[in-house]
Amino acid sequence: MPYAGASGPFGGLLPEPSRNGLGLQHDHGRSVSVSHDGTQLMRYVTHPWDPQLESPRPYVHPLQTLSGRLVSLYRPHDHVWHKGLTFSLPNVGAHNFWGGPTYTRAHGYRQSDNDGSLLHRAFDELGVDAGAATIAHTLDWVTADGRTVISEQRRIDVVVPAGADAWVLTWSTRLTNVSGAALPIGSPATEGREGAGYAGLFWRGPRSWTGGTVLAPGRSGDDDLNGVRGPWLGFTGRHDEGGDASTLVFVDAEDNLRHPTPWFVRSGLYACLCPAPFGETEYLLDHAAELHLRYAVVVADGEHDPDGAAQLAALGAKSLTQS
Repeated sequence: MPYAGASGPFGGLLPEPSRNGLGLQHDHGRSVSVSHDGTQLMRYVTHPWDPQLESPRPYVHPLQTLSGRLVSLYRPHDHVWHKGLTFSLPNVGAHNFWGGPTYTRAHGYRQSDNDGSLLHRAFDELGVDAGAATIAHTLDWVTADGRTVISEQRRIDVVVPAGADAWVLTWSTRLTNVSGAALPIGSPATEGREGAGYAGLFWRGPRSWTGGTVLAPGRSGDDDLNGVRGPWLGFTGRHDEGGDASTLVFVDAEDNLRHPTPWFVRSGLYACLCPAPFGETEYLLDHAAELHLRYAVVVADGEHDPDGAAQLAALGAKSLTQS
């Protein structure tokens, strides 16, 4: 007679049950994945294999909704240095940690030997506790010629609010200048390229989201909302095959530099979004000084209008107060 606790009614082994709630899996030396009720929400690649020209750095891809719909794009042919959801800076003095060519006032876009890397050094926290999955680690920002100019403490928390068709990722970064001199942090816009204020936490959306709707407090639009200031900004788009929609809302913490931040967003050429505190004015990070930035990213199933996006933003703001 088979042991009922270890087998099915006919003696076969029972399948492993799906995990309930949040789960975290660490692929040592490569990545950390977070799931919910067996569905992968995100994979955070800590040890990228990208070529130096693309400024190798940790990134999130795939990024998925609770129902498993993909809402990120990795290494698109038009900008191979775009990596799902990632934090990087294109103009740090003479250094580029974004990847690809550097835009300067003197030369416009030019490919130079200045693409640095963000290197994982050690995990500070990794696990699931009290309803949140946490990934916290230390990184070094290393220039193309091998010098560490910034030390970073980064923390990513994932929560799934009860009763919501959405989950929330909070991204916290503390940058410390260890270069020995002041570092000006800017963007192509601060070098003279109007409307190109990208620098910081950057998301690249699926191809099918091209032409999607940008959501802001009290209004919606598309490329016309590039440069708008506000406490949050969202993007809703549709997926190929079934035509279902999903929505992302990014929230700027109230204690962030230059809150409410200006936003860099594009819809017409491709879908992307970025809080842009360095988009209009350079920030001078003195030697040994710290800069702390915090954001929430709300990932939701379904199409939302500005009022629905405001409700999602409230979920993100609540997570920021608890992180």
